[in-house]
Amino acid sequence: MLNSWEKIENNKVKMEIEVAAPDVDTALAKAYRVVVKKVNLPGFRKGRIPRRILESRFGPEILHEEALEILVPPAYQQALKEADVEPINHPSFELVQVEEGKPLLFNVVVEVVPPVELGEYKGIEVEQVDVVIDDAEVDRQITKLREQNALMVPCEERPAREGDSVSLSYQGFVDGEPFEGGEADDFLLELGSKSFIPGFEEQLIGVVVDEEKEVIVDFPANYRKGDLAGKTAVFKVKVKQISEKQLPELDDEFVREISEFEDVAEFKADFKERLHTSAEIQAKAKLEETVVDRLTAASNVELPEILVERQIDRMLGKLDNYLRTHGMSLDKYIEFSGINKEEMRESRREEAIKRAKANLVLDAVIKKEGITVEDNEVEDEIADIAQSYDEKTEHIREMLTQQDRLSVLVEELRVRKAIDLLVREARVIKVGG
Repeated sequence: MLNSWEKIENNKVKMEIEVAAPDVDTALAKAYRVVVKKVNLPGFRKGRIPRRILESRFGPEILHEEALEILVPPAYQQALKEADVEPINHPSFELVQVEEGKPLLFNVVVEVVPPVELGEYKGIEVEQVDVVIDDAEVDRQITKLREQNALMVPCEERPAREGDSVSLSYQGFVDGEPFEGGEADDFLLELGSKSFIPGFEEQLIGVVVDEEKEVIVDFPANYRKGDLAGKTAVFKVKVKQISEKQLPELDDEFVREISEFEDVAEFKADFKERLHTSAEIQAKAKLEETVVDRLTAASNVELPEILVERQIDRMLGKLDNYLRTHGMSLDKYIEFSGINKEEMRESRREEAIKRAKANLVLDAVIKKEGITVEDNEVEDEIADIAQSYDEKTEHIREMLTQQDRLSVLVEELRVRKAIDLLVREARVIKVGG
């Protein structure tokens, strides 16, 4: 049982825990039956050493480790329940007393979820822009679609301009010497893409085919190759070809190539509807984000650093998963980005603080409202996931179970219910788009 507990620094609590003497004696007896099978002692068959002889020969401490493994975990969990606290880190234990015929006494220090002083979460006032998709927006988005399907057509008759792609041969020099990685042939560069060293693309505006030109640039101070960082480089460039985008005509033939529709009118009507649906989804997500942000700002909580670090870990983990779907890892991305891992973590700290605090605030809403998730709701969510991946429900359930993610799914559903409650109770003021 929990004898006493107190809050100490940095959201930590210290608990003094006691286990009754009869339970200690039972655990020591169980420990003896386990330990005696592992001990060899001349004159006795293995597993047949009397307990008094075992303790006399090796000391009663030989049973303590095994007995503590039996006694401590349930006693610790019960103490957490009695103190009504939730640990967020590994506890440290201090053994005070373990002896046959006496209670087990031990102390625990553990960092716990901090208390949250919730702001008023019902009636949060937010503005929401009405979703309006006009014909001009449809035309803009269709133009982007045409650009994605554009052909690159060589043009010999005019100088290069922004948006063109130029094929180059170049060699770079620093202090008059060529440097590793500074040479290429038939290198294709879109002017205005900002994919090359700052200042390089701008100096190619106006070049013509077969022109030779010196391009002078300064490598950024944080350039990934440290020996070039901050250095001035001279690139000797030859323009081999200039190509411009040629957008396909918006006609029935183009529509049939990129969609299931037969003519432009049908395609534009469907495209407008899909744009409207997408905009409504974005507006709903923005509304939810704003409501949570307002409540988070109005609530008080002392945010533990470990929760911030874990949030950064999750953010970088998601980035790593995304990069791997595109054939790159987080480590490779860091290598090419010119910053180290600590700098990348630090760049995400502000957002991580915001998310970690919001998570605590939403958890406080869940507890205050007594929000729960029923088994049938979990099953419905699993079925939805299965449908989205075109998998069998049983397969998704088995995968989530094997990955120990069912509890995560349940928590996500609780959070979803909490956000839905906040939005439902909010005072949403519609404004023109």
